[in-house]
Amino acid sequence: MEKNRLEQQLEFCLEIDKEKQIQRQTYLADGSRKENDAEHAWHMAVMTLLLSEYANEQIDVLKTIAMLLIHDLVEIDAGDTYAYDETANATKSEREQAAAQRLFGILPEDQKKWFRNLWEEFEAWDTPEAKFAHTMDHIQPIMLNAASDGKSWVEHGVHLEQILKRNARTAEGSAAIWEYAQKNYLEPNVKNGRIIN
Repeated sequence: MEKNRLEQQLEFCLEIDKEKQIQRQTYLADGSRKENDAEHAWHMAVMTLLLSEYANEQIDVLKTIAMLLIHDLVEIDAGDTYAYDETANATKSEREQAAAQRLFGILPEDQKKWFRNLWEEFEAWDTPEAKFAHTMDHIQPIMLNAASDGKSWVEHGVHLEQILKRNARTAEGSAAIWEYAQKNYLEPNVKNGRIIN
């Protein structure tokens, strides 16, 4: 028997509860434990509400928040891929495409298209909203790493070159926020040896 619209939507809502189980490599600010994907999404959504005034271009704040809330849902199937894991990053796109197909496929057709389009817009990094969303996605873990005395950077032996390579486009969303992050989060941690220079 075919599910009605509400059943499909609620099935999706229940399915995405699994995002709370996806552990990331970034520690909470106090260093007590690693955050999960749902916490990461919530944090970036609030950050966008507060920091959108620093976007390089005018952005649709609600659209950007929606993008950030759904962009990591694919990790329910694909798993979290650590930013500096080159082997896992080689298969990331393929794993996430398959996950998007399954997860968004639970939704009614119109919402399936809407979520899939938002997710693809984030991945394409072409619009002001996608660029700012990526800035949030990159700055949030840098901020938490700095707050936790570089705990994750130290654990993984992260080099400044790796961080700069990953953040080559971060300023496209907000030059002001990226400049602040470099000066206040990265430079002090290079100086104290928590990031390898």
